Amino acid sequence: MIPLHPQRVPGRPDRLRWIVPAGTLAGIPVGPPAGVPGPLAALLADATLERIAVEPTAVVTVLGAGRDWRDEGARVRSALHTALDDPTGWIVEADARADDDDATLYDTVREALAGEVGALARSHGGVIDLVDVRDGIVTVRLGGACHGCPAAWFTLHQRLERQLRRLHPGLREVRNAGSPTGLFGRPAKPVRTSDGTPNVM
Repeated sequence: MIPLHPQRVPGRPDRLRWIVPAGTLAGIPVGPPAGVPGPLAALLADATLERIAVEPTAVVTVLGAGRDWRDEGARVRSALHTALDDPTGWIVEADARADDDDATLYDTVREALAGEVGALARSHGGVIDLVDVRDGIVTVRLGGACHGCPAAWFTLHQRLERQLRRLHPGLREVRNAGSPTGLFGRPAKPVRTSDGTPNVM
């Protein structure tokens, strides 16, 4: 039986990310599936689940309205175990795959900005707003203390972009809407605090 580790999504009590061992989902298309194996299809049909999305190392499940994980968690886990044993039952419509990938990436960026990456920026008096996700390109806008700050490059590249690439290998790049080039200029040398340590905002 494939191990499943449920992980809560910050700010989304209706959503669980079921982490699986690396390589488990290699044969399953990334994105919201157009079709899933029987047990999961039944949970979608009876509105236990509202939506399912596949990531490279996890399956994200969103509960239907009025449902509770305390009541439905065991059923969802059991259905996932059965479904993961049948990778051919997962179907993604070819013409919808790009839009679905962008939608999944959009949700992941929002979660990152609501979580650790956003908290890091806010702790320095800055803010990172999501502007757009299109064709695998994420565009954000830096505000507050982040605007024009050389250390912001470290936050966006070393933290946000690396985190997104782990979950979405198809990510093309992260762009800064406030930059004339649309890119994040890397500082010539790390910005350091008064005690000499790098200020990786």
